[in-house]
This record gives sequence, C-alpha cells and structure tokens, in this order.
Amino acid sequence: MTTDPTPPVEDDPAPPLALTVVIAHLDVSDREDLLRSLAGHLLDEGAVTVDFPEALRDRERTYPTGLPTPIPTAIPHADPQHVVIPGLALATLARPVPFGEMGTRDGSVDVRLVAMPLLTDAGEHLEALQRLMGLLSDEAAVQDLLDARDDADLRARAAVRLAAVLPGPGRADDHSPRAAGEADGPRSTDGADGTGGAGA
Repeated sequence: MTTDPTPPVEDDPAPPLALTVVIAHLDVSDREDLLRSLAGHLLDEGAVTVDFPEALRDRERTYPTGLPTPIPTAIPHADPQHVVIPGLALATLARPVPFGEMGTRDGSVDVRLVAMPLLTDAGEHLEALQRLMGLLSDEAAVQDLLDARDDADLRARAAVRLAAVLPGPGRADDHSPRAAGEADGPRSTDGADGTGGAGA
C-alpha cells in the first residue's frame, strides 16, 4: 500500500481565450460590418452557434464594450450558450471604428483593436477576461499588436502577450488559481458589469 505525497493536480481547464481567429488590418466600414466579419470567421471555424452573429450584435447594442484604454480597444462578446469552443478572436483594424463606450449611455471610442472572447462559462473564465482587459490597458502591448505585418505575425505576437497574462495548456505547475487572482488586485466593477453580463 503506497501513499503518493504529491498533491492531486486538477485537470488544467481548456486554455481560456486561446487564439481562434486572428486578422491583421481588417478593413471594415463600421461596427456592424466588423462584428459580422468576425462572427463569419468564427462560424467557419465551428467555434460558435448559428445564432451567435445576431446574439453578438444584440448584446453590443445593449451593453457596449468599447474601452477608453490608452489605445482604444473593444471586447465584444455573446452569452456562453452561443459559444461552442472557448477561445479568442483578435483583429487589428485598418482604420478606427467607433464603438459605444462600456458603462456609458452615449459615450463612444474609436477602436483600433478588437479582442472577442468566446466564453462557455463566465464564472470559470472571468479571471482570464479581467487579465485580457489588463493587457489591453497596456499601451506598449497593444501597439506591438498593431505593428504586426500580417495575420501570422499578429498571431505570433498575440501568443507571446497572452502567454504572459493568461493560463494555458500544460502550465498547471506554473500557476495557481489563488496566486493568479492575487496578481490582479481589486476587481474592476465596471469591467465586471460590462462583461460579466456574459454569464447573465
């Protein structure tokens, strides 16, 4: 009868916000065109349900996700029931696109980068979402992504940036949920309200 002193390792969850679709210099006419384009790519990847595009647009109209970060960004998303595979769609824009500002009635920001989290369980992925928002607040990091030459370059740069702030597969010994949570500091109530509705 042997006793294994090693504490059990919990199954590492599917990497939240793993890169699903990455597009550099996406050229769109407006917000609706942008959401339609990204949703179409995600449908092609089998990452979302057929009703995802409409749910995405409806949610953005009701709960705008434009962030007044140093370089304006947005994190549009739909509710978890419309997501098949957790991940992230990321796009830099050929020209700024106006988005409603999160937490305001009539504010607007001219967005240059969109990160669309695909969440299947808002509770499990809230920490990852908050870390993503922290990354988007880093002007140097966002500028690095905007400087990507093409899709492949953007994917490579984004993978490095995301690996620094988000847990990934095979890294269970590199982090713990408690330590990761402490690193974030206080939760942002605005961010949680604007994005946490994903679980509503």
